[in-house]
Amino acid sequence: MEEARLPQGTIHYRESGSGEPIVFAHGLLVNGLLWRKVVPLLERDFRCIVPDLPLGSHLEPMNADADLSPPGLARIVDEFIASLGLEQVTLVANDTGGAIAQITAANHPDRIGRLVLTNCDAFENFLPPAFRPLQWTARVPGLLTAALQGMRFDLLRRRSPMAFGWLIKHDLKGAPLEEWMRPFLSNRGIRRDTVKLLRGIHPRYTIEAAERLRSSDRPTLIAWAEEDRFFKLSFAERLAAAIPGARLELIPDSYTFVPEDQPKRLADAIGSFTRETKPAKKASAA
Repeated sequence: MEEARLPQGTIHYRESGSGEPIVFAHGLLVNGLLWRKVVPLLERDFRCIVPDLPLGSHLEPMNADADLSPPGLARIVDEFIASLGLEQVTLVANDTGGAIAQITAANHPDRIGRLVLTNCDAFENFLPPAFRPLQWTARVPGLLTAALQGMRFDLLRRRSPMAFGWLIKHDLKGAPLEEWMRPFLSNRGIRRDTVKLLRGIHPRYTIEAAERLRSSDRPTLIAWAEEDRFFKLSFAERLAAAIPGARLELIPDSYTFVPEDQPKRLADAIGSFTRETKPAKKASAA
C-alpha cells in the first residue's frame, strides 16, 4: 500500500491500472478491501485508486486534532485527490462513503468529474435507524468499544443485527470481516477516530449536500441494489430527482454492499458510464 500524507494524518491507499482516474470510497468499519472484486475488472482501462478512509478500519490513526466530521471527511477526500495531482476524477462510493462523496461533490466540486453512488446514506437517513445505536454508544466513553467486542467472534460478525450478514447477500464467508474489524478492536487511536466520526454524523449534512447538488453539472450514476433493507430504493429515486441528469440503474440480487454481491454488474455499470459521459469541468462550490 502507498501513503498520502495530509495535514490531518496519513491515508493509506491501493493503486492499479492506468487511464482516467477512478477513486473508490467505502463506508463505516470497512476499508478499501470492499472494492477488491471490482477494481480488477476496471484496471485495464482506468487508473483505480482505493484509499482506506478514516472510518474505523484504517491502519493508522489520524492526528488527534483531525476534523472527522462529515464535512471534515469530505475535505480529507478532496485533499487526498489533490495530493495525487488528480483532476476530473470519477468518485465511486458505497454506504457511509456515499454520504461523504455527496458532501465532497457539493463542497469541493473542482476535482470531481463524475459521481457514482451505490447504496448509501442520503437525506435524513444518515445513519440508518438500525445503526444509530452505534452513535448513542459513542457518546459514552468506552461504551462503543464494549458494544463491539462481540465482533471478535466470527459468528457475531455474521449474525449480529449491526454486523455484516445484513449487508452482504452472497459469499459472506469470503468477505474480509476479520480484517475489517481488526483495526478498531486492536488500536486505541482507531477507536478514538471512530468515536469522533460517529459523534459528528448528522443528517443535516446530507440534506445540505443534496440541496447543493441540485445545481450540479457532474454526470451522476446511481447504481442501487433493490433488496437493501437499510437504504431503500426511495432514497435512490430522490437522489436521481435531486441531481440534474442523474441516471438511476437498479442492481438485482444484492444487499447494501453491491461491490461484494454484484461486482461484475457494478464494474460494467461504472465502466460504461465513465466511457459514455464527459467529466464536468472545474467549477466553484455553491
